[in-house]
Amino acid sequence: KFCSSLAGIMLLEVFLVLGTVIIYFLFSKKKEETLPFKDGWWGKGQKPDTKEDTTIRPFKVETTEEELSDLFRRLDQARFTEPLENSCFHYGINSVYLRKVVSYWKNQFNWKKQVEVLNKYPHFKTKIQGIDVHFVHVKPPRLPEGQSAKPLLMVHGWPGSFYEFYKIIPLLTDPASHGLSDEHVFEVVCPSIPGYGFSEAPHKKDFNSVSAASVFYELMLRLGFNEFYAQGGDWGWLICTNLAQMAPNQVKGLHLNLASVTKVGFTHVLSVLLGRYFPGLFGFQEEDVRRMFPFLKKGLYRILVESGYAHIQATKPDTVGCGLNDSPVGLAAYILEKFSSWTDLEFQNLEDGGLERKFNLDDLLTNIMIYWVSGCIVSSVRFYKENFQKGIGTQKHEKLTVQVPTGIASFPNEIMHTPQAWAQKKYTNIVSFHFMPRGGHFAALEEPELLAKDILQFVGKVEKEQLWKKK
Repeated sequence: KFCSSLAGIMLLEVFLVLGTVIIYFLFSKKKEETLPFKDGWWGKGQKPDTKEDTTIRPFKVETTEEELSDLFRRLDQARFTEPLENSCFHYGINSVYLRKVVSYWKNQFNWKKQVEVLNKYPHFKTKIQGIDVHFVHVKPPRLPEGQSAKPLLMVHGWPGSFYEFYKIIPLLTDPASHGLSDEHVFEVVCPSIPGYGFSEAPHKKDFNSVSAASVFYELMLRLGFNEFYAQGGDWGWLICTNLAQMAPNQVKGLHLNLASVTKVGFTHVLSVLLGRYFPGLFGFQEEDVRRMFPFLKKGLYRILVESGYAHIQATKPDTVGCGLNDSPVGLAAYILEKFSSWTDLEFQNLEDGGLERKFNLDDLLTNIMIYWVSGCIVSSVRFYKENFQKGIGTQKHEKLTVQVPTGIASFPNEIMHTPQAWAQKKYTNIVSFHFMPRGGHFAALEEPELLAKDILQFVGKVEKEQLWKKK
């Protein structure tokens, strides 16, 4: 009798616990948390009491003879060091090739002509949170009957600039003229991250990716866009991710050509150890296994070898920045090395770093000149310290998921591969994940058509299924 009553009590307890769990899950479905908007003040000195001037002013890239003669003087006085024999790009940039670049820069590169190229799209500036924000804003030349342009924010990273998007802009604003479907036509906004290019650098500490996302959110609202798409790689990945976390009802879709995961759990570690042998168990596809393993070589070792720059920039950005800001040749060496290894690691085996296989010198030097003439290298590398100084995995945005429809274009030569199974934990609503056939880190500049097609099909999916309206 005692045993049966004890069993009855235990059964009752089990039902009570189960009931509590069911009630908890039914009624405590936590409200999806959003990232708070960061209303900062990044201007000089104290924030004035007066209301901020929200005027949008046209801007033109300009150059002067003084600027050019100073540049040529510095290029003439460059000091080169002989590279080691047969070292190719394994020690960083090869100075034999660097001499060729400098010779082209002095004798053939036409900055005045490139300034005209830069000005072929309309540029603007507007004051947001105390600093001048520069952006390129391109509207479609024509629209199919009864169609309206879809606003698309495109954000660059380091050591890139808004210029990275110059080849993809026409494919998105006028797809029909470039043999692409014009079912969706875009109005493209490409801002310069504050501290990059022609955007004013923050004058205060702590301007991180959430600050940049807040500034760009304000920019899009100021331009009259209450709903828009966002696209990015490199820092653009993180800024656009933060923007989607901050304004899930405004960001209709998020498209990324890099999706890194900063919050690593036990399953990640387990999948690194066993994923090669039991891919299906961890949701890995054949291509994931090919890109990730052996993990020691393609993961850990690669990160160690390729992330030295990030460690310096995340700790002592001003020290390295001062040297680069004083020497155009030093700046070119530092930036070109990234355009080599981040496009294809195999290019390290070539004496010219394979730089002209995917890019031309005019494009590469135009990007470098944007850093040189604006003097922004110091403020651009500071962004690493602002984002990493509190430690990886410690910030609120790293703990929050992304609910908005997400499309990921996974390029094979990206330094680190993120499988969909990993990305899914952060981006809970991945509607499109594609292994791209070729290309690396600077996708918009290297493979504009591949990236444009992926953006077009992703937006097509979101629009057709009205995915952003589903909560």
